[in-house]
Amino acid sequence: MKPGWTGITLTALVFGYAFLYLPILLLVLFSFNASRLVTVWGGWSTHWYGALLQNDQLIGSIWVTLQVAVGSATGALALGTLAGIALARVRRFPGRGLFTGMVLAPLVMPEVITGLSLLLLFVALDWNRGIGTVTLAHMSFSMTYVAVVVRARLAGFDRSLEEAAMDLGATPWQSFRQITLPLCAPALVAGWLLAFTLSLDDLVIASFTTGPGATTLPMRIYSQVRLGVTPEINAISTLMMGAVAITLLLVAWLQRKPAADANPG
Repeated sequence: MKPGWTGITLTALVFGYAFLYLPILLLVLFSFNASRLVTVWGGWSTHWYGALLQNDQLIGSIWVTLQVAVGSATGALALGTLAGIALARVRRFPGRGLFTGMVLAPLVMPEVITGLSLLLLFVALDWNRGIGTVTLAHMSFSMTYVAVVVRARLAGFDRSLEEAAMDLGATPWQSFRQITLPLCAPALVAGWLLAFTLSLDDLVIASFTTGPGATTLPMRIYSQVRLGVTPEINAISTLMMGAVAITLLLVAWLQRKPAADANPG
């Protein structure tokens, strides 16, 4: 590459990263601002992190968000694992193409369409909207990501291990439980963490499917930001980014874990 092009590339890279991450860094910085004005620096302070503990509305929203995230991630893990196994192991069955398209559709479906369709479904079923409906809504799109992770793990799985176990007298269920499931554990944990993170961050779908008393943290933050950004919003946003970053790092570590570490053969 010519020296001139190298300089242009580095300049574009610096501006690109600055455009993406400088606002986030400023948000984190001003979460430690002693001043009540978010645009005026008043010195370093952790006062606003302590003030979060006295904000009952934000604490209640955090509890609702955790309930929804844990419930939807667990349900998505169960359904997504079954879907991933079917896609990876069952090569031919009637309607396989349709099934594959339906499983992968939430990956490209606009969230507005997903949220509106789920809202119409819950209204048609006359279900009271609340934590339960938000959990089902999050489960419906996050299970897709679990299925993709599990399918990818099984694609590189050495099935001779299962065959060896069955040659030694194990039933198919025993082979799956004692051989396949432990070796797929990193993918299962990564899928759960990914589904948890997606639920934790969702705003659009939750806005369509929620009801009284089931305001999630992203919804609470959005409603308060419309009236003006406060230092407490900066603090809770920083904590959310930290939680999401740690979760995504765990997902990346589990997905990169070499299969040889789990394969004694």
